[in-house]
Amino acid sequence: MANHNDSIHLEVRVPIREVMRSHPTTIDVHETVADAARAMCRDEVGSCIVLESNLPIGIITEEDINCKVVAQDRKPGSVQISDIMSTPLITIGAEKLVADAASMMVRHRVRRLPVVENQQVIGMVTVRDILTVANEMNELMADLIEINREENYEIGVCDRCGTMSDDLMRIDALMLCPACREEERIS
Repeated sequence: MANHNDSIHLEVRVPIREVMRSHPTTIDVHETVADAARAMCRDEVGSCIVLESNLPIGIITEEDINCKVVAQDRKPGSVQISDIMSTPLITIGAEKLVADAASMMVRHRVRRLPVVENQQVIGMVTVRDILTVANEMNELMADLIEINREENYEIGVCDRCGTMSDDLMRIDALMLCPACREEERIS
């Protein structure tokens, strides 16, 4: 934590390795959509990373199967993965942070990112994985704020404006930052 102008900036640097799922489901590019569906069912996942000569080249998702095969009344056993997979594959390096993954997902409008190291897929990170981390951090912050109030420290979240401050003061049962105390004094 760094102190900047009466507020606290919390920087959380969570490595992708901490939230990714290891050993993602993969399938060879020469297999069929039915093979991919079976692999997804077996592993209880919503996607398969498509490999060619053990290198990641694309991804096939439940949505691909539904929209490009089922909705068009095509037979999954006769449709090649290469005909419906999404390419180019958007990946993230294993050394990156969760924040980097979230930014990439937003920028590329994807919900899954294969994690690669030395051109090999070592994991998968999904929007759900990132939201789980964010939710856990929010819960921890709420607990820290509550502890902060219980011990009567003057660091926490202003009850009126919601900003973090290291200069809170209790006014009429509310913990207020300097700006909100000033507004209270003026009104």
